[in-house]
Amino acid sequence: MAASAPDGTWSAARPQDLVMSVLGAHVGPDHRGRGVWSGGLVTLLAEFGFSAAAARVALARMVRRDLLTRVREGRLVHYTLTPRTRTVLREGDRRIFSLGRAPRRDPQWTVLWHAIPEDRRLARSRLVTRLRFLGFGQVQDGTWIAPHDREREVRALLAELDVAAHAGLLLGRPGAGTDFAAFAARVWDLEGLAARYGRFVAEFDRYTDPATRESLTDREAFVLRTRLVHDFRRFAFLDPELPGHIAPVPADRAAAVRLFHELYPALAVAAQRHFDEVTSP
Repeated sequence: MAASAPDGTWSAARPQDLVMSVLGAHVGPDHRGRGVWSGGLVTLLAEFGFSAAAARVALARMVRRDLLTRVREGRLVHYTLTPRTRTVLREGDRRIFSLGRAPRRDPQWTVLWHAIPEDRRLARSRLVTRLRFLGFGQVQDGTWIAPHDREREVRALLAELDVAAHAGLLLGRPGAGTDFAAFAARVWDLEGLAARYGRFVAEFDRYTDPATRESLTDREAFVLRTRLVHDFRRFAFLDPELPGHIAPVPADRAAAVRLFHELYPALAVAAQRHFDEVTSP
């Protein structure tokens, strides 16, 4: 199990998800040829409480899932990002860095329904994960809705997964005279979302003090920045960014967004230094 934060507030995370957060923050989708030493990745995962065996199993699974490519150079093994991972990271950056920063008025809504065959379960699972990351909520089995115009993203996703023949897409707006606020509260856990924003602010707010940040070692800055982006990334799966007339903005969302955009770049140099040092054999 992953280690918690010093104050015990950080939730456990899967090692594969942490690898994605670490590589997204310190390699990025545009460094397509950069290899990362396997021993360094194992050491970095150990800093979050994972054993060497658990880390190596996670890396092997990511290769099987076409998220990483394993490259041997002499006696050393390196991992590089696959085209699929670079696509996911670019999509993730767009979603994460825009979350909570644009006012939601009366947007187009996107409705997706699908009937993907049972023998395409992997594609269906990947579709569901990516839909949640785009702010979709599940209305019923096979039917998803988002308060955004997501046509471009969904069309690209359906084509990538080769399931367009099994899906339908519709853009529109809520009809007048319906209690859409009550409907939205059934689709998304809005109370749980508000509580999670509050916990995020409570955990990271003390690091807005420059003196506190400057007292961190490079390793501590790396761990903190990874936790920051990993936890903030979860909001993309949970927050549909509903228009204000349908649901009030979560009380601590604005504070959480400010914290993320302040701390993420402020910790970058020290965190990158630690990442480069550990992943250089």
